[in-house]
Amino acid sequence: MKFSELPLNDDVLDALETMHFEECTPIQEKAIPAILEGHDLIAVAQTGTGKTAAYLLPILNKLSEDGHPEDAINCLIMAPTRELAQQIDQQMEGFSYFLPFNSVAIYGGNDGILFEQQKKGLILGADVVIATPGRLIAHLSLGYVDLSRVSYFILDEADRMLDMGFYDDIMQIVKQLPEKRQTIMFSATMPPKIQQLAQNILTSPTEIKLAVSKPADKIIQAAYVCYESQKQEIIRSLFTDKVPDKVIIFASSKLKVKEVTKALKAEKLNVGEMHSDLEQVQRDEVMRAFKNGHINILVATDIVARGIDIDDIRLVINYDVPHDNEDYVHRIGRTARANNDGVAITFVSEKEQIRFQSIERFLGKEIYKLPLPEGLGQAPKYNAMADKNNKNIKGKRRPSGGKRKGMNGKEKKQR
Repeated sequence: MKFSELPLNDDVLDALETMHFEECTPIQEKAIPAILEGHDLIAVAQTGTGKTAAYLLPILNKLSEDGHPEDAINCLIMAPTRELAQQIDQQMEGFSYFLPFNSVAIYGGNDGILFEQQKKGLILGADVVIATPGRLIAHLSLGYVDLSRVSYFILDEADRMLDMGFYDDIMQIVKQLPEKRQTIMFSATMPPKIQQLAQNILTSPTEIKLAVSKPADKIIQAAYVCYESQKQEIIRSLFTDKVPDKVIIFASSKLKVKEVTKALKAEKLNVGEMHSDLEQVQRDEVMRAFKNGHINILVATDIVARGIDIDDIRLVINYDVPHDNEDYVHRIGRTARANNDGVAITFVSEKEQIRFQSIERFLGKEIYKLPLPEGLGQAPKYNAMADKNNKNIKGKRRPSGGKRKGMNGKEKKQR
């Protein structure tokens, strides 16, 4: 379906044309009409499916047609991270190019000037406020934020917000909102805690659920079956000869990110780290250096797995197996973008085999197991075919131990 076939007004369509947006994604095709009709909505869709436009476009359309106060906050969008809040704000600027609406992004940082700019936007009543929960609570506690005239309340990546412990903050913010409002929730997954949140804040919602997409065929997927103690040595061996232009290494905790970064710096590699212990200014500097090529290895928690657009990443390494299928798709989806090829390698320790088997079942195939680099000894046995009743995994198991024979030609080229 084309955007021109949706009941969007000319100013919104003109902005889309300027940005070369023509065809709707599935989530946009389903969500935009439901939001325009005024329904509360809960939508399950991955990052990268176009969900930001799926809620921004109809909200801008409604703001331009329904008559909203100029001195009030009319729409409040909650996002789990500063990076996602900034990205939503950037898209808001593009989509509202021909419309008289303004927005302000509210997120943490030690910059006093930034705080005052955010305060000014909140007091004057920006049409659209995009905020992380913690920073918005900080402004609310100072008594100058009026959310009583908010017409549209949107939670983006709601599951990630709850994973980060923001449930109480969200409910505290909800208490400041009028009962008569349209509430829209987007989530990549639908665990019980999301269902509970939906019951508490949504009224007779329309539900949209898109199946989790499989990783792009262009991504070459492989894995090392190893002991936890062997992971650092595998990392070193991968970068002995040549480091790809851009690499992201995902680790499951801040502590592991710091450990891996320290080890790579000891090897004189050009590496940066990204996690929630960094101040906003530091995170901006690291991300800018990574995008500009001044840093070519970024070690990060899942904070950068969702909602960050970097097109030329050649290699993604999962230092730890992600906790669920969706996180695996999000992580390795950082590579093979914009018609590029990419490689995704996952390190699978003994304790992580069950999680990795779940990912393989979801993919419907067994991921090729690379032999360990020479000198690291034997790998633990991988019991991929232990569940013989599962007929989704196809192909023969590759050996996981022994000497390193190298990747296939295509993978060597990427390295």
